[in-house]
Amino acid sequence: MDVEPGGLAGLLLIKPKVIGDNRGFFMEGYRRDVLERAGLKADFVQDNHARSEKAGVVRGLHFQTGEAAQAKYVWVTAGAIFDVVVDIRPDSSSFGLWKSFILSAENKHRLFVPRGFAHGYMTLEPETELQYKVDAYYSPSHDSGIFWKDPQLAVNWPDFPPILSDKDKRLPLLHEYFNL
Repeated sequence: MDVEPGGLAGLLLIKPKVIGDNRGFFMEGYRRDVLERAGLKADFVQDNHARSEKAGVVRGLHFQTGEAAQAKYVWVTAGAIFDVVVDIRPDSSSFGLWKSFILSAENKHRLFVPRGFAHGYMTLEPETELQYKVDAYYSPSHDSGIFWKDPQLAVNWPDFPPILSDKDKRLPLLHEYFNL
């Protein structure tokens, strides 16, 4: 398994070693000792699984606040996504900066998103499934987010007609959320 810095402090891109033959493949998708040596320190307590039926589905940019803040370990088991993380740590030198990654069932890449980041994605294929581990339980009262198309962030999203939930359509802009 190769672990690479993701371009923002604490963000890691994980590329599992895939052993394949005519029967299929085998890989270690999570290995605590290797990931801890690379700086991933999280005790995962919950697994989540999302399926999106169409290309262009946008989920995010989500995060949990306060004591319910979550680190995430994210991967795709069917289809592909354009995955986006935004540093929302006010004291960080990279506050408001974003990085994007293509995660797919084909490339099998995984992403570790530390606490203090907003996370979201757009599906690139129909019938896409994303799975992720979190290190804190979901708390509805700590659920929050930033509007995916915030002009201040200027994320270069793929050119699909976006499909959003009503909740995600109403999320605030970064400067509104942080009263900047």
